[in-house]
Amino acid sequence: MAKLIPAAERVIRARALIQQAHDFPIPVEMGRKDFSYIANVKDLLRQAKDMVKFISMTPTATAEMKQEVKNIYQEVEDAEREILYSS
Repeated sequence: MAKLIPAAERVIRARALIQQAHDFPIPVEMGRKDFSYIANVKDLLRQAKDMVKFISMTPTATAEMKQEVKNIYQEVEDAEREILYSS
């Protein structure tokens, strides 16, 4: 059986995944248009969203934790725009 990860740890791990997406090396040949680069970055950002997806639905989630989840979702959207669609 899988070990349960506390909500605070999930938020920390989600932010680490977002940072990994920022730090992912851009390929030299095609740059940000490389399909494997795009897929890897989107996968990291998806994992970050999945890490916190159900926190706000738990009965023990505080208002602060729910706000943190909203912040993570916003950070993921901002990171995707910044990493993939900026020049």
